[in-house]
Amino acid sequence: MTIAKIEVERFSLTSLKSFDTIVAALKSAVGQPNMVEFFKETRATNSFPDLERVVRSGLGRTDLMLFAEFDLGDILRREAGSKTPKIIRLVIGNPLIMKEMVKHVPDAGSYAPVTVLIDERSDGVHVSYDKMESFLLPYGNSDALSVARNLDAKITTLLRECAS
Repeated sequence: MTIAKIEVERFSLTSLKSFDTIVAALKSAVGQPNMVEFFKETRATNSFPDLERVVRSGLGRTDLMLFAEFDLGDILRREAGSKTPKIIRLVIGNPLIMKEMVKHVPDAGSYAPVTVLIDERSDGVHVSYDKMESFLLPYGNSDALSVARNLDAKITTLLRECAS
């Protein structure tokens, strides 16, 4: 049994745009395939080129897709009432990018797809992302780190666009 300590670098920005505007901008930039159908289609492929075709068809203009959405604010409002700030966790990524990291560092599968957290606070709407490079740095694999850095650039650019 091993236990490793991993220091995570968090990218975070605060926006004066509304929560709903930021969420809508982010969702419009990523693909939103029906995930049940998407996984059926990917499992039914017989070759890697067929798999790539299915994946690419689910990607948005950013080469990313939405895997899952967790409306944490809805859960909080059920306990505390309608005045609770909005908070949502979006799980986004690209299976082809994940593959490139996982083939070099299998543990990358624990961190990808990635999470984007969007939440309302008194000073504005916070948009946060834990950088993939920081998760993979302890593994010391330059190939995986290169992919992670490119993914981080893609995600942070997207977040800046949506929040600016």
